[in-house]
Amino acid sequence: MTVPAIEITKLDKTFGSGRKKNQALTDLSLTIAQGEVFGFLGPNGAGKSTTIKLLLRFLKPDRGSLRILGKTVGQQEFRHRVGYLSEFPVFYDHLSARETLLLSGRLSGMTRLALNQRIPMLLERMNLAEAVDRRVGGFSKGMKQRLGMANALVHDPEVLIFDEPMSGLDPVGRHQIKSLIAELKQEGKTIFFSSHILSDIEALCDRIGIIHKGVLLYSGGLRDFLGTGVSLEEQFVLVIEEADHASAA
Repeated sequence: MTVPAIEITKLDKTFGSGRKKNQALTDLSLTIAQGEVFGFLGPNGAGKSTTIKLLLRFLKPDRGSLRILGKTVGQQEFRHRVGYLSEFPVFYDHLSARETLLLSGRLSGMTRLALNQRIPMLLERMNLAEAVDRRVGGFSKGMKQRLGMANALVHDPEVLIFDEPMSGLDPVGRHQIKSLIAELKQEGKTIFFSSHILSDIEALCDRIGIIHKGVLLYSGGLRDFLGTGVSLEEQFVLVIEEADHASAA
C-alpha cells in the first residue's frame, strides 16, 4: 500500500502565553496522497504558513504528529525528498544564480557533475538563463521568486511545498509558475501549496483544504466543494462567513 505523501494528525500549535496566548492551530488533520496537487486556503493569519513551517520542522508542534512519505517529522530524516519555496525567498546577495543553485544542490547531496547538467536546464525553465552569472542581490522580486522555484527543484524532490508561490509575480511570471506546477503534476510530483489567488487554485488543484483561525473547515475534492454554478471565491467567502457567525453565536 502506498504511503501518503503528507500526513498531519491532530496538530496543535500555540504562540505566546497568558493573555497574549494565540492558538494558531487546533486539532488539524490532513492527508495528501502521492501525486496530488493540494491547495491550502485561508484568510491572512489562518494558520497556513504555520502548518508549512511545522511540516518542515522550522517549528515544533505542541501536540500531534506530522509524516512526509512515511517519515516522522522531527524523528526521521526526510528533507532531501522535499523541495520548499517560501513566500519571500532569501538568498546570499553576493552569490550568482548558478552559485546559489550549486550550493543548494551540494547541500542536498548532489554531485557537481549532476548539478552542471541540471542547473542550466532549471534556469532556462525559469527564464533566468541570461542571469546565470548575475549576483542575486540585483534581482527583482519576481526574479528571486523564480530562482526560489529553481532552488526548490534542484535536487528533483518527490514532494514540493510552496508558500504563496505566485507572490510578487507579474502575469507572465504567474503563467510560468502555473505551467510548471502542471508539468510537475504530470511527472508524478506531490504539490502542497498555499495561495490567495483562488483562480490558480481552481485551475491546478485536485483537492483543497480551507483553514480559518487555526481550524480546518473543509478538506476534500475541489468539484465537491464548488457544487453547481458557484465560483471558488463565492463558496470560499460563504464558508468563512458561516464559520465567523457560528463562533460569534
